[in-house]
Amino acid sequence: MRIISGKYKGKRLLAPKKLPVRPTTDMAKEALFNILNNSFFFEEIKVLDLFAGTGNISFEFASRGAQDITAIDAHLGCIKFISKTAGELGFSINAFKNDVFSFLSKTRERYDVIFADPPYDLEISELQKIANTVFEKDLLMDDGVLVVEHSPQIDLSTEPRFVEQRKYGSSVFSFFE
Repeated sequence: MRIISGKYKGKRLLAPKKLPVRPTTDMAKEALFNILNNSFFFEEIKVLDLFAGTGNISFEFASRGAQDITAIDAHLGCIKFISKTAGELGFSINAFKNDVFSFLSKTRERYDVIFADPPYDLEISELQKIANTVFEKDLLMDDGVLVVEHSPQIDLSTEPRFVEQRKYGSSVFSFFE
């Protein structure tokens, strides 16, 4: 895993091999951040990274100047790796071990960007539940965006608030506003 841009551009991060993750590829991550860069000043946004895994997306936001990042994952090893690496790099990432659905149902915070990268074998109903909960609980700021990464076999284009979908290799990003 490598940070694409920002303060730590090109820095490689080695996550423990035993973590149950599938990090977003560099190609897909670069494309995603090119899209987000056109809509946000990263230094001014509040980010929520769901199913954070290795923290790949959180680290990219932090390297680009985001100061308010929350990373949620159910695996303690992932949270320990994110917290340790964030501390070493001086990133202000708050990493919490929690079930994503439990977190979404309880939080009262609002975010500019919510990124969700659930396991690709998650049922479509669970992906829909992520988007539904975010909008029912009003978790996005007025100009905020929810990005859900999923496999090409899933189609979320009929969901309320869906805006567009972008495919990069074996990853698809669905955008909701």
